[in-house]
Amino acid sequence: MSPRKETVAARIARVLSQRIISGELAAGERLRQDHLAEEFGASHVPVREAFRLLEAQGLAESEPRRGVRVTSFSQERVREVAEMRAALEALALREAAPHLTSAILAEAEAATLAGDKAADVVAWEEANRRFHRTILAPCKMPRLMAAIDDLHAASAHFLFSAWRSEWEPRTDRDHRTILHHLRRGEVDAAAEALARHVKRVGHKPTEKAGKEAASIFLMPG
Repeated sequence: MSPRKETVAARIARVLSQRIISGELAAGERLRQDHLAEEFGASHVPVREAFRLLEAQGLAESEPRRGVRVTSFSQERVREVAEMRAALEALALREAAPHLTSAILAEAEAATLAGDKAADVVAWEEANRRFHRTILAPCKMPRLMAAIDDLHAASAHFLFSAWRSEWEPRTDRDHRTILHHLRRGEVDAAAEALARHVKRVGHKPTEKAGKEAASIFLMPG
């Protein structure tokens, strides 16, 4: 069966999400329906649907009489995303564990090594997301994975906003701890390590909400 064709709304949402996550569209910036309809050669209907998709990802928010804007973030918002990710990713890992093969774990380790060698935050985030997806996707729960993907998008937005100019390479010891437990069949310990890794931000308040957001990914274990 051929893959489902991407809708106009999904294409607009995908392009806008890339711009938001990369920082091309800044937090608080207004998304203008007329301008986007003209840019994409579309009516207002798919643009409005794209806005709803972005809101579901936590990348945009609508305000009465003020339109739709790129989501700004606060310490509370970052903590909420981290706590949700921790709960859902731990659930996914427990469901995925029986299906994790040595080849899958080797792929996850390769993603971690790629993150260690990343030249910039964009490459690092891609490798980090690949690690998480590799160990979680075997859960075979597509709705759960869709929710996790949306939370990852919001987390990446926080990360790029906070660390684009200050990021520096580092070794992710948390990922190695998770893999160590998975190879030993210690599923509960792996899930607990994953949850701690993701929600560390909720227990590490800092002076800047942006740097707190970045610690979702960047705090070493």
